[in-house]
Amino acid sequence: MADPATQPAIVQLRGIAKRFGSFNAVERVDLDIPTNAFFALLGPSGCGKTTLLRMIAGFEQPTEGQILIDGQDMSRVPPNRRPVNMVFQSYAVFPHMTVEENVGYGLKVSGTPEAEIGPRVADALSMVRLDGFAARKPDQLSGGQRQRVALARALVKRPKVLLLDEPLSALDKKLREEMQLELVRLQHEVGITFIVVTHDQDEALSMADRIAVMSKGRIMQLAAPRELYEQPNCRFVAGFIGAMNLFDVEVRGVADGRARVHNPALGTFDVPFTGTAPATATLAVRPEKIRLALAEPSGVLVSIAGTIEQLAYFGNVSHVYVRTADGQRMSCTRHNATRAADADLAPGLGCWLAFDPVDSILLVD
Repeated sequence: MADPATQPAIVQLRGIAKRFGSFNAVERVDLDIPTNAFFALLGPSGCGKTTLLRMIAGFEQPTEGQILIDGQDMSRVPPNRRPVNMVFQSYAVFPHMTVEENVGYGLKVSGTPEAEIGPRVADALSMVRLDGFAARKPDQLSGGQRQRVALARALVKRPKVLLLDEPLSALDKKLREEMQLELVRLQHEVGITFIVVTHDQDEALSMADRIAVMSKGRIMQLAAPRELYEQPNCRFVAGFIGAMNLFDVEVRGVADGRARVHNPALGTFDVPFTGTAPATATLAVRPEKIRLALAEPSGVLVSIAGTIEQLAYFGNVSHVYVRTADGQRMSCTRHNATRAADADLAPGLGCWLAFDPVDSILLVD
């Protein structure tokens, strides 16, 4: 499959803004969403992501700007005539109808010939792996199966874009992880653009080809998952995508792809950086890039002493929270490669945290 980032845009937003009274829900967003992409709108509650999705669907009208879908202006096109379909957070399946009736309902009300409805419903149920469930009622299904019914009902109308509003939030953790893989499989199989709204960073990182991180109605960064995680462009994105240790630093010079930075607790050292940096900036280090030791490390690592404050055991990893001598709370991740990997650690124990400067990120926003 071709890289979605290189494909022409199926959805184009031009200067889209939405105000509710004096509240600016969306602030002049410009965005191209590629054909055949699995695209995520990610951000905290109230950031404008669901409002943006509802404007694409036609359930909300923009205060300003233009929405194009497959090159056509949607400003005067009602929701039921747009080449999109939406899967809601609640699934909204009809409890009195069978699975087959639920999936075929949209085709029936739109006047699709009866002879065509049956085969299309069967194809849609096969896509979501619900063959043999056609005669069941929703109360005879699990949460994951009801979600598949909602997906089949949306896909049976053959939209050019499928919109998903927090589609997995009602599922338990294990089922949610299984459905993430199922949605990726389904998107690859049907070959249309999926646009998902979520506040769950892991969900977006595991499913999407491209992610737009939103805050206060604006897109803060648009990138592939790996770039967002490894190269966040601002302090908000760095803190929102996964866990991050942040340090205020003084920038003492930039040359040859590196910046010399200083922090009273960490010392002076060089970090990767290109561009122009202000006199002060933020240094970011992921917890998994930090090593924990009970003796002071040597070599080129940047190190800081502290005391273990808390341990959180997650089976394959342990998160260790350390209070440094200058009062900062830091975290690091230890992989439990053996059954007693973190047995030597306990709250109150003195330790050292260290990282390689090349694994840090200098944020200048």
